[in-house]
Amino acid sequence: MEPKYKRVILKLSGEALAGERGFGIDNTTVDAVAVQIKELIDMGVQVAVVIGGGNFWRGRSHDSMDRSTADYMGMLATVINSLGIQDAVENLGMQSRVMSAIEMRQIAEPYIRRRAVRHLEKGRVVIFSAGTGNPFFSTDTTAALRAAEIEAELILLAKKVDAVYDSDPMVNPDAKKIDRISYIDVINQGLGVMDTTAITLCMENNIPIQVFGLKGENNIRRVILGEELGTIIKED
Repeated sequence: MEPKYKRVILKLSGEALAGERGFGIDNTTVDAVAVQIKELIDMGVQVAVVIGGGNFWRGRSHDSMDRSTADYMGMLATVINSLGIQDAVENLGMQSRVMSAIEMRQIAEPYIRRRAVRHLEKGRVVIFSAGTGNPFFSTDTTAALRAAEIEAELILLAKKVDAVYDSDPMVNPDAKKIDRISYIDVINQGLGVMDTTAITLCMENNIPIQVFGLKGENNIRRVILGEELGTIIKED
């Protein structure tokens, strides 16, 4: 089957990479993600990845910590995760590049938009790390920003939860799954699937978001082939 999309951003939460452990990197989970990325590359899809850092760092550890310092610590956590994903995809024979918004030349290229696009065109997996390089912006916003910059056709938002619900399904067993929803309704209903800045960026640049569970078998591949898995966020 022909893929529906040719260039995508895969947004992974750090918590999803931790698997059942809840902290750090679960090798089985990372290897499974790498296998699915390889399937996309083999189909001719250009894949960029943005990873959160919540499996290592979740913001300020106490109220007296400076917010900027806490955010920079989170950016470093995303670099650790990016190197883990890079190792996994290269173990499967793919070429990859980690590009960092904070310069650290020994382990990553500095982020340059034209260079990132060129890597994608050559079939390399591009892993965007260190967020936007600025405090007060989440990795969700990074995914939206990079998607706009590289003209990605879709953001694949892979989470622990398999879709967007009208309330937290981990708390409310009667939470109702939402199949399709507009950007503005996500904001107005305070659903929290992505932060408001990220949703607004996607809305302004008309970038659809597909929210689905990372754990399901071949979920990433199924989305790329056009299956309406989980929840689609786009204009009405």
